[in-house]
Amino acid sequence: MARMVTRIALIHAVQAAMQPIEDAFKALWPEVRRTNLLDDSLAPDREAAGILTPELSQRIVSLASYVADTGADAVLFTCSAFGEGIEAAARSLRIPVLKPNEAMFEAALGIGARIGMLATFAPAMASMEEEFRDLARRQGSNATLETIMVPGARAALVAGDLAEHNRLIADAASLLDHCDAILLAHFSMAAARSAVGARSDRVILSAPSSAVMKLKSAITAGRR
Repeated sequence: MARMVTRIALIHAVQAAMQPIEDAFKALWPEVRRTNLLDDSLAPDREAAGILTPELSQRIVSLASYVADTGADAVLFTCSAFGEGIEAAARSLRIPVLKPNEAMFEAALGIGARIGMLATFAPAMASMEEEFRDLARRQGSNATLETIMVPGARAALVAGDLAEHNRLIADAASLLDHCDAILLAHFSMAAARSAVGARSDRVILSAPSSAVMKLKSAITAGRR
């Protein structure tokens, strides 16, 4: 009998999120099969709309349904601006569907009550902060989240200047030294983790590694 290979579908809204999650899988769960679906119109359409519209949410559900039909064992979205749409997709499917940051938020709540987050994509912030507060309430935690937007970092990344992107994020990290942990809000920020760690002695969490470990645990437990 052929060995069953786990298949994880990764759905991306920006190309910059693809390499960080690939790196995380290679380091933490290399034997799993990854498939990638990129719709690079999602992020600009979300930014132009100003809110997560019903039409955008339905696109998220449709993408998740498509990859489920290809035989995926789980789905991971790598863009943090589509929370409610991803929740709707999770309700509609029988396989695990993860939001980008839920695993990172869970890990942060286990570290302390003062959590800082660095972000580069403003349209994602309100829903991410609400997601964090909801999770804290469900866990009975009094943790607070302080978010700092990093001006110019996203523009540097779009322009292909990864060094400048990382420098700007690392510079901003010093503003959160009073926190117990610092979160890098978006998958595309994972490349800045080393630079941030060099500037701050706080615990630094990035979404890709946390998400891979949560998926691995969920899939492994489900097959016991």
